[in-house]
Order: sequence, then structure tokens, then C-alpha cells
Amino acid sequence: MAEFVTLETSESHPGVGTIMLHRPPMNALNRQVQDELVAAAQEADSRDDIKAVVVYGGPKVFAAGADIKEMVDMSAAEMAKVARRLQRGLGAIAEITKPTVAAITGYALGGGLEVALGADRRIAGDNAKLGVPEVLLGVIPGGGGTQRLARLIGPSRAKDMVFTGRFVGADEALNIGLVDKVVAPDEVYNAALAWAGKFAGGASVALAAAKAAIDEGLDTDLETGLKIEAHLFASLFATDDRAIGMASFIENGPGKAEFTGK
Repeated sequence: MAEFVTLETSESHPGVGTIMLHRPPMNALNRQVQDELVAAAQEADSRDDIKAVVVYGGPKVFAAGADIKEMVDMSAAEMAKVARRLQRGLGAIAEITKPTVAAITGYALGGGLEVALGADRRIAGDNAKLGVPEVLLGVIPGGGGTQRLARLIGPSRAKDMVFTGRFVGADEALNIGLVDKVVAPDEVYNAALAWAGKFAGGASVALAAAKAAIDEGLDTDLETGLKIEAHLFASLFATDDRAIGMASFIENGPGKAEFTGK
């Protein structure tokens, strides 16, 4: 059983899984946490009863970064052997093919922010502080931060955050697109559950295809992206949900289909 990362479901929000970080006091993301994140993400992705995923660090802090004590004595050669493992662990949420949302309270710094950047959406408390302060330690973000941050908020804003290492408050984070919604701290988790809950009865295969089309398309040129979209669009005509959805639309109008996820 995992010690620091759990995957939980509840009867009050059927179809939603919560990946919970719990390594007090600051949810420092050591190698064990990273490995447990990968395992939780893989389980959430494989379970048919989970249609969307919330990642949450608890009511006080999301995650304050990687565990520097594990790195302080490492050589360049030693880090070269584990750098990709670090990226895989901190980027585990990005590998989930279902809708994902990070529920951020308090600090989301360094590796903590990199975990949140792997989600499709970020909801933050108005007390949140976000940043990639690795340059203050003489390094750079190594868990995907330089890449995902620049793709999310643009290279100029990403460079400002990475170069200075400064913390960004919730209002600024919302303004620059780093987070998508700001609520009171005690409403963060409920807001994330509410968003994820929208997909509990959704067309799961189509949602996965939409996510793949957007994510894969962003990594290539427009023409290749359009080919990816066309392939995924056509493939959905082999699904039960496509037949159910179109028949329901013709008979009852939009928004009334009862999908099976197949």
C-alpha cells in the first residue's frame, strides 16, 4: 500500500477519483512520492469507474517541491541517470487520458507546481503561492517545468518566473492563465470535484480523443495537428457512445444522451 499518495473515490462524487498527496508538513516530493504518483496515475487511468481525476495536497498546502535533501550530494553523472525518472514522476498526471484538475491550496512550488502543470485545469485558493524557484538553488526546473509552463503561459512570462524564481499570487496566476479559477481556500477541493464531476456520465472515449488531439497537436505543426484530429474524429465512429449520442440528439436534442463509455 502506498504511504504518501492515495487514490480515493467517494459515493458523493461517483466517477471522480482523487489522487491525494499526504507527506506532512509540506508534501515534499521525494523519490518515493514520485513513484507513488506514477502508480496512482496509472491506476486512475485504468479504472473504468473513474471518469475524471482531482489531484489534491490537502487544505493547507499542495506541494512545496522536490525533496532537496535527496539531491544535495548528487553529481552531474548521478543526476543524469535519474533526471528522466524525475520528469516521469512529477509529470505523472499528464499521462492520465481522462480529464484532470489540480486543486491548489497554499504553496505549489518547484516540483509541486510541475505536478499541477500536468493537469488539464488548475483551481486555486486565494491564498495560493505558485512558483518555480529552482534558479535560487543554482538549477532549473527539471520535472517538466520549463516546457509545460512555457506552453501554458507563453515563453516570456515563463522566463520571468523561471529567471527570477519569484512566487506568483492567486490573482496574478489567474490573470496570466497559470490557474483557471480562484476560490476561497476551503472551497478549492469542492470546486475541483464539481468540475471533474461534469464528466462522470460523459463519453469517455471521446473525451480521451479530445485530450489527445489537443495535447498532441500542440507539439507539432498545424497540418500534422489537423491530421491527428481527423484520425481521432473518424475513429470515434466505431464507438457505442457515438451511436448513442447521435441517435439521442436526433430524437431528443442535445445533452440528453446516456453514454456507456464504450
